[in-house]
Amino acid sequence: MPKSRGPQIIHIQPEAPAKPALGEPCNGCGLCCLAEPCPVGVILSRRRHGACVALRWLPLQGRYSCGVMSWQGQSAATRILERPLRAWMARMIAAGQGCDAELEAHAPESGSEP
Repeated sequence: MPKSRGPQIIHIQPEAPAKPALGEPCNGCGLCCLAEPCPVGVILSRRRHGACVALRWLPLQGRYSCGVMSWQGQSAATRILERPLRAWMARMIAAGQGCDAELEAHAPESGSEP
C-alpha cells in the first residue's frame, strides 16, 4: 500500500475515523485510497497517484468504502461474476489483513489552507 514520498495534501471528510495503527483492522479512514489507488484502482482511475475514483464516502456510517467491493451487478451475467470479482478484489486490496498504509495524517496548520 501507499508509502509516503513526501508531504502530500489530501482532502478527507472531517468525520472520517483516525487512521488505525499498522496491522490493526481497517476502519474506513480512507487515507490510503485518498493518497493513491490500489492495483485495481490504478486501472479504474487511470493514474498511479492521487485519490482513487472507486472510493466512496458513506455519510450514515461515517467512513469510506471501496466502491468496487460494494458494487452489485444488475444483469444475470454480472451477478454471476460478483462473488469471484469480490474475492479477487479483496485479495488485491489485502482486505482483512490489517492496515498496511505507512502514512501519517496531519491537520493543516491554521491559515495554511489556500
